Amino acid sequence: MPRILMTGASGGIGTSLRKLLPPIYPDLLLSDLKAPADLSSQETFKAADLADLAQVEALCEGVDGIVHFGGYSVEGPWNDILQANIIGGYNLFEAARRKGVKRVVFASSNHAVGFYPRHRKIDNDVQPRPDGRYGVSKVFGEAVGSLYADKHGLKVTCLRIGNFGERPLDKRRLSIWLKPEDLVQLCRIGLEHPDIHFEVLYGASLNERAWWDNQRAYDLGYRPTGRAEDFREHAMAEQAKLPADPIGDYFQGGAFCTTEFDADTSRIIDWG
Repeated sequence: MPRILMTGASGGIGTSLRKLLPPIYPDLLLSDLKAPADLSSQETFKAADLADLAQVEALCEGVDGIVHFGGYSVEGPWNDILQANIIGGYNLFEAARRKGVKRVVFASSNHAVGFYPRHRKIDNDVQPRPDGRYGVSKVFGEAVGSLYADKHGLKVTCLRIGNFGERPLDKRRLSIWLKPEDLVQLCRIGLEHPDIHFEVLYGASLNERAWWDNQRAYDLGYRPTGRAEDFREHAMAEQAKLPADPIGDYFQGGAFCTTEFDADTSRIIDWG
C-alpha cells in the first residue's frame, strides 16, 4: 500500500478525514504544527511547519502521495497568509519534487473564484477571481501545482472546495456543500486515477443549486452521494436568521467578498 501524507491533520477537514482515510490508506502519515488533541496510538503523526522547507522535506521522505489540507484556512492578515499558504504551498510542492512524491491533491477553495456572481455558472477553465488574500493564496497554489505538473511530472489535482461538513448550513451552502465522504472520493481520484496530469475540480456534492459545472470530476468517475436539498428546510431556516448582505448575497464567495469591500459597485455588479 502507498504511504499517504495528510497535512492539516488538526483542522476541521483533517479531523474528519482522519477517520475516513485509514480504511483506504492504512499507511497514513499525519502532520500539522501541533498534534491533534485526540491523537490515538494507532495514528502516525509528525509535526512540521510548512514555512520551513527542511521540515517539509523531512516530512515527504518515503511518501507516495500527499493530500494537502494544511495552511491558513480563512481570510486573515497578509503575513499569516504569506507564511502558511504562499511560502508553505510552494514548499509543499518543492519538497514533493525533491523527495520523489508521485501525486499531490491540493486543497484549493471556492474563494479562488469567489467574485463570480451567483447567477453565472462557471466551469474549471474560468480565470481566477479571488475574493480576498486567502483566495489569492489558493490561486497561487493552483498555479504552482500546474507548474510542477508540467515541468516536473508531478500528478496534481486541485480541489476547489465549497463548504465541507455534515450538512449545508444556509442558502449559499445549498449550492456549494461537500459531504465528507464525497471529498474522500475526490481525494481517491487524485491519488489513484491513471489519467491525472493536472486537474482543477470542484469540491461539491450533488447540489441542485450548484453554481459550478463539475463535469470533469464526473468524467474521472466522481459519483457524489450527498444531496444538499435533503437539508433544504434546515438551511433556509438558518438563512432567515442572517442579516441581508447586498455584496455577499450577490457573489459566490459570500461574506469573503463583503470583507473590506469598498469598490464602486456600479462597475462590477449587474444589479438587474
